[in-house]
Amino acid sequence: MHSYFELHHDENAAIVPAVGDLLTIGRAPENELRVDSREVSRLHAVVERYPAGWCIRDLGSTNGTEVNGMPLRQARVLRDGDRITVGPARLVFRVPAGQSSTQTVPTAPALAPPELTRREHDVIEALCRPFVVGGTPFPQAPPLRALATELGLSESAVKKHLAHLYDKFGLRTREQRRRAWLAGEALRRGVVAAVESSS
Repeated sequence: MHSYFELHHDENAAIVPAVGDLLTIGRAPENELRVDSREVSRLHAVVERYPAGWCIRDLGSTNGTEVNGMPLRQARVLRDGDRITVGPARLVFRVPAGQSSTQTVPTAPALAPPELTRREHDVIEALCRPFVVGGTPFPQAPPLRALATELGLSESAVKKHLAHLYDKFGLRTREQRRRAWLAGEALRRGVVAAVESSS
């Protein structure tokens, strides 16, 4: 059985087999993975097969591509369960049981986590909880009000802590999805594990 993508869009779901050596993603009808939305470029991204596995690249799209909540800046090897966001569409990459999930492909080590205050640790832990607990293929970062309620802080205090965290993790963008990107980066750099072991 081939690897495949689960495509979730407009409350519909479809299975798209990963066959051949190249799949294009975009708005144009000629794409193997078509997402009919103005938020998606005509030729948005490409998934290519290499001897070590499948790899995804954004093709300079207007609104970008995300993998596991993080902006796709360069080509990235796909692993079983990776979540890809293209405009309003969500894709999950699946590798059938018994097949290689490309774990032998070397990747660059994650940067060490930055030095955080105890309160910043608390904010990160609350922010990452939906991504750690699971239960949904596309978890969302908690809203500002939910974070404030959970932490017993005002929304302005949470905003201030988040602003410091964006700086410490090097997230200079003003995008609305910054909280999700921060959670993804914190998980990648092991901050949540560090919090859990120190509490």
